[in-house]
Amino acid sequence: MGWEGWFTLGVLLLTLALLARETYAPAHTMLGATILLLVAGVISGVEAFSGFGNPAPVTVAALYVLARAVEKTGLLQPVLALLLGRAPGERGPLRRLLPTSAAASAFLNNTPLVAMLIPPIIDWAHRSGRSPSRYLMPISYAVILGGLVTVMGTSTNLVVSGLLEARTGTPMGFFEITPVGLPVAIVGVMLLIVLSPRLLPDRLPARDALAAQVAREFTVHLLVEPGGALDGKAVAEGGLRHLQGVFLVELERAGELIAPVSSETVMKGGDRLCFVGRADDVVDLHAMRGLISAEQAHVTHFDTARHTFFEVVVGPASPLVGQTLKSAQFRSRYQAAVVAIHRAGHRINAKLGEVDLRIGDTLLVLADPAFKTRWREHTDFLLIAQLGGTPPGVTRKAWFVGVVTVAIVLVAGLGILPMLQASLLGAVALVAFGVLTASEARAAVDLEVIVIVATSFGLAAAMNNSGLADQLAGLVVRGFSGLGDLGVLLGIILATSVMTELVTNNAAAALIFPIALGAADRIGADPRMFGIVVAVMASASFLTPIGYQTNTMVYGPGGYRFGDFARLGAPLTAVVMVTILVVARLFYGL
Repeated sequence: MGWEGWFTLGVLLLTLALLARETYAPAHTMLGATILLLVAGVISGVEAFSGFGNPAPVTVAALYVLARAVEKTGLLQPVLALLLGRAPGERGPLRRLLPTSAAASAFLNNTPLVAMLIPPIIDWAHRSGRSPSRYLMPISYAVILGGLVTVMGTSTNLVVSGLLEARTGTPMGFFEITPVGLPVAIVGVMLLIVLSPRLLPDRLPARDALAAQVAREFTVHLLVEPGGALDGKAVAEGGLRHLQGVFLVELERAGELIAPVSSETVMKGGDRLCFVGRADDVVDLHAMRGLISAEQAHVTHFDTARHTFFEVVVGPASPLVGQTLKSAQFRSRYQAAVVAIHRAGHRINAKLGEVDLRIGDTLLVLADPAFKTRWREHTDFLLIAQLGGTPPGVTRKAWFVGVVTVAIVLVAGLGILPMLQASLLGAVALVAFGVLTASEARAAVDLEVIVIVATSFGLAAAMNNSGLADQLAGLVVRGFSGLGDLGVLLGIILATSVMTELVTNNAAAALIFPIALGAADRIGADPRMFGIVVAVMASASFLTPIGYQTNTMVYGPGGYRFGDFARLGAPLTAVVMVTILVVARLFYGL
């Protein structure tokens, strides 16, 4: 292996470290690695950016538009309402929810699908006296499993399809992944129904943790003393903006609510101020000149028509990651006030404005009802759920979205048109018939994912050009050849599984794909089957809340701890691996 191989190895190790440590957004890391390899001459300009001309990222973008239309019209709401009936016992709801969610995920992008499912499932769990933690993680896992059944089920499948097309000239057929993905999905969903009630503990999600606390531990209501030291002063001038351990979230004046309260808001005598913070800090407010005690009220009593609470989950592409609420200027940026932060099922016991935010943190924010509309299309939050809200009703155009979805599946599945053309026609139809506006369709596309998908082709080309992929494939073959051809496949499965828990699923697929095809060539196996196995295992991320986006989305709302995912995910991962090996033996003669 020449210097190009060693240089590529160094770039990939650096890329893995940055992705695992979440130093930068994944798209920035992948693009930076591709540029380094281009500048070094390991790949050409055409190879570096060939992904942007590949059908895969364009197809992913078109499917995001379809998913947004399904969400906007509430197409799945009647089905969900039927499924969330009075199912008996612990497994009754799981028997209804998991197979249906998996089936829907085979034809819809799983990230917006989970975003649609979380709020109604939480509300139903509360009404039924059940813990949402019993259902949210299984839903995430079922949706991941369902995405393995067709090529349009997840962006990872489309990444591998594009890589196969670049390598062999033929993309993955619509149902080509089904012989492997369908048995994995069936066995996986059955295992979830059996094991989830046994292995998942009852956890307290963010909103319940807040409501369960005694009011004096978290909030204090004080009145501005008429004629006192604060009467007629702005909030910042009166010293109420940067208090130790507490902050002002609401001002009530003669029945009129002001939330959030800006630094320039002028206080008047009789104004009722609501502060939120740590118990040992809010008591200090009683000694402040110009404020007098008032009757305390519970935080959840603030939910009125004028303002409400939202639960939001910080995503991997969010500019909030690594910042504090103060440094991110959260109030002015989002026109909302954070009243609690939850991490791994616990309320952060610190001055909220100085907590370094992490991926998966759940923020409880106080904002006007338009908050969700303003930020739902941005990458700042993976999930925005209004507490106590009702799901959107089915619009008159929901039927049309259903027709378009079925048409895409039939046209692509029967081979009438390639997946790219079918999905683009569907996206255009949704805009042309007024289901989505052009701006809504544009905002629905997650550019972070598109960039990752496109740049993955450059990294794969560098591994092939430099000989690194062949060297790593040789290591896998030598290390597992004692177990036969199935042993070599097992080596690829294990490598993909470890990689997908460290980095994003799309990046894992791109990095393992050339190694898998190199290993297949060495043992004379079907390279397309090895590529499909990489697609399946790259999506089969069940061990951590950060390996797959839907896991991150349910992390906070379910009140889970980090280790809860491995508790259910470890046996599920093992069963998925065994199922793949059995399918490879029975259907591919490996």
